[in-house]
Amino acid sequence: MQIWPAIDIRGGQCVRLRQGNYNQETVYGASAAEMATHWIRLGAKRFHIVDLDGAKEGHPCNLSTFQAILEVTEGIPCEFSGGIRSEETITELLEMGASRLVVGTLALKSPDWFCKMCLKFPKRLVLGIDARNGKVATEGWLQTSETSAISLAKQFEHLPIAALVYTDIAKDGMMKGPNLAELKAVRDAVKIPLVASGGVTTIDDVKALADAGMPACIIGRALYEETLTLPEAIAFE
Repeated sequence: MQIWPAIDIRGGQCVRLRQGNYNQETVYGASAAEMATHWIRLGAKRFHIVDLDGAKEGHPCNLSTFQAILEVTEGIPCEFSGGIRSEETITELLEMGASRLVVGTLALKSPDWFCKMCLKFPKRLVLGIDARNGKVATEGWLQTSETSAISLAKQFEHLPIAALVYTDIAKDGMMKGPNLAELKAVRDAVKIPLVASGGVTTIDDVKALADAGMPACIIGRALYEETLTLPEAIAFE
């Protein structure tokens, strides 16, 4: 199972939110690039980078910070998320060095565009589904649609998508464990490789995901709060 340490950026700093609430922010470091260097020392093999400002504003807002991260990661795959809503943005980020890009809001709102982009950039785009009570949330989690997460995923499973990042908003940043039942339901419903996100708190959570056959998981707050260590998690790769 692949382990993707998360680096969430807001105003250039490394932060974490609780349940996507921009008013419940914890700052873990003034330099996201220095945080990436720290995780590399502990064995990080890939990164999940989230531009929180970009997700809210609808376009990347922390490109200079992302560039600084790319410079210190030196070829380690970096997945970028947040505000990717145009072909120009996709092209720019891939040319910068992003290994793959997570698209969420426009996959729901402009499915034809997303299909076109997946075909133009095969295996470079990731479908990001952030769900609140099983329904897809958009605009940096500020809005919730009436579309079910599974129905949206099935709509795109015929495309050359790199992966599906599924985040249970109720679990994200709450340090109470992942929603294993829901993750299994999504995994079993579609053929796209699933990346579990939200709620991973202890090494037992990582083990449970691995035992369930999850291809990958993203770990955020738990690493920063040190309720588990990156070397412990990587042992399951």
